[in-house]
Amino acid sequence: MGSVENGCVEQPLLKSKGLEEDIEEIRSCGQFMGLAVEENKKLWCLAGPAIFTALAQYSLGALTQVFAGHLTTLELDAVSVENMVIAGLAYGIMAWGARWRPYAGKPSELSSTACLGVTQAIARLAGTFSLYMLPQLLAYALNFPIQKFLQAQSKVMAMAWVSAFALVFHVFLSWLLIVRFGLGLVGAAVSLNVAWWVVVVGQFAYIAMGYCPGAWTGFSWAAFRDLGAFARLSVASAIMMCLEFWYYMLLVVLAGQLKNAQVAVAAISICTNLNGWEIMVFFGFNAAISVRISNELGAGRPRAAKLSILVVVLSSALLGLFFLALVLALRDVYGLPFTNSPEVARAVSRVAVIFSITLLLNSIQPVLTGVAVGAGWQWLVAYINVGCYYIVGLPLGFLLGSVFDLGVQVGKKLD
Repeated sequence: MGSVENGCVEQPLLKSKGLEEDIEEIRSCGQFMGLAVEENKKLWCLAGPAIFTALAQYSLGALTQVFAGHLTTLELDAVSVENMVIAGLAYGIMAWGARWRPYAGKPSELSSTACLGVTQAIARLAGTFSLYMLPQLLAYALNFPIQKFLQAQSKVMAMAWVSAFALVFHVFLSWLLIVRFGLGLVGAAVSLNVAWWVVVVGQFAYIAMGYCPGAWTGFSWAAFRDLGAFARLSVASAIMMCLEFWYYMLLVVLAGQLKNAQVAVAAISICTNLNGWEIMVFFGFNAAISVRISNELGAGRPRAAKLSILVVVLSSALLGLFFLALVLALRDVYGLPFTNSPEVARAVSRVAVIFSITLLLNSIQPVLTGVAVGAGWQWLVAYINVGCYYIVGLPLGFLLGSVFDLGVQVGKKLD
């Protein structure tokens, strides 16, 4: 049976076949609207807490970039490279359970590899900052399995509360160390590391205190059974997720090969940062629609599954249009919270048109990925990601940015 949390009925992942009849074929607009309202309630009960948790945890790194942007452009670039390249690399791997140890001893090597093409100053400072951020990588490795456990126990509100506390604490600690005490990147690293460990310790304490009765009885060697079967099931999802995360990572690397690399990296980092906040909303929809599709297909209700897809795509597209309009309306000011540099702010403003279109497209893509995951088509999505991101996207970006010298001002060329 599902559990009730904060008024939301959370359904089991799979229902017994025949438990509930499929919906009738939709024959009128009124019938569709009535069913869509009910479906929206189910989607938001699943997506709401997931969206908040994703936004809060993403904001830990994003707000660190905001504070760094008010130091110098070079320090913003260093934090951006570490946050989106090195931490992004680890995030993509650890999100499906990989261990942190292969990366723990190689932060400077990773920095040098990732920063090929960027200025030596950025690479050097990013390498130093990555050394400060080693505790974050261990926190990642612990955070993801704990989160999956809590999600399986329908404890999504507990995750949301822990993430909210960590975010508020991180903002206060960042202000104290960076602004008040003037500790610069050292203060940023301390605050971000502490915030991630607050998340890990808070979630584990919730489990250890007995709030998941029957599911957690302490540590056991049984956890190491069937790891091979688990890994085989996870490979497709891992490849699919890593390819998406690493694409944004490589955009930062590509920006480092452009003229005036400091401004280029700062501008693309600000846009990627904002895009990350937006995409966290749709990752919540991704998780929700994945569960809904699995639910309905497992229950033998294909028409209900189709309705779920239609409702979530329409909802996501409307939110995407809202974000598009918001960026265009604020095109001259939306970069200012991230930087004190007028040159960087102007560069961000010039890419507003193409950036707003990117936000619209990114409102739909994660949702369709969630549909594919719910239907068990992870390998198909992995192949599509390879083709779109790496065969088309990155070569085209290099061609336009470096060969045709459009740089980050391609948005201006499209105006």
